[in-house]
Amino acid sequence: MDATARTAGLLVDLPVELGVHGWKLADHPGQDLARVRSLAGQELDALAVAALGYAGPLVMPVHGPLTLAGSLYLARGDRVLSDVGAVRELTESLGAGLAEEIGRLRVAVPGAEPLVLLHEPMLAAVLVGAVPTFSGYSAIRPVPGPVVAERLRALADAARGAGASGIVVHLGDAWAALPVVARAGVDGVGLAVGTLDERAWERVAEAVEADLRVWAALPPVASSQCAGPDVRGQAETLLRPWGRVGLPVARLTDVVLVPAGASPSPDAARRALADVVRAAEVVAERAAG
Repeated sequence: MDATARTAGLLVDLPVELGVHGWKLADHPGQDLARVRSLAGQELDALAVAALGYAGPLVMPVHGPLTLAGSLYLARGDRVLSDVGAVRELTESLGAGLAEEIGRLRVAVPGAEPLVLLHEPMLAAVLVGAVPTFSGYSAIRPVPGPVVAERLRALADAARGAGASGIVVHLGDAWAALPVVARAGVDGVGLAVGTLDERAWERVAEAVEADLRVWAALPPVASSQCAGPDVRGQAETLLRPWGRVGLPVARLTDVVLVPAGASPSPDAARRALADVVRAAEVVAERAAG
């Protein structure tokens, strides 16, 4: 089940179905939606068993409202993103569904502190009008920054109202959307730091100064037969530019490190996480030094 289907399954009173070109809004709930929700329920049951007795932060990854609107199609028409009213309705529906999902998670894992991770890799394209229409021959008109910030803030408010401990917007490499995210009232921003140039890091510095917490997605660790995984080099993809733009070393203690990209297998995911844990030790040493 992909991220679009998983998030669309949360929508309240906006059923979806799988069409020829991808997921789209539907007139009535059908088998596609039932299958998505059944799989989501099975995953939550498995999490309840695996996290028995756990207490602490628990990340809930979902598509953000703008990326979801750019990924879903109207029942009869172009992408949801092409309809201003539909985007507003989608955001409200997702907020209600996310609140319900937080409630289900708190029942399944009573000690959990849900932290919502909104994936918005399309956000920069949404802001500049670079999302293609269904035909591919033109682009959907840009969504103004204040409107984007309002949609993100509405979803963050719904999540907090349901008991979320924090909301982070993950942009991937779409760093140009950072100023808008900084105005949306969220707690943090995620970025693939291995892809950022000097101009992007200046925007990161502004976000840190605005008290946004950075979630740094580190690139895969380089490795050699002689030296093994170069976790120090992996950590330096964050540390070098952090120092170059003059950010305080002490603020590194607020940074959350995560692997960049999806892993092809569970074993690869475990290795990626282990590498990031070791890289985090390097970052912690620098912060303490």
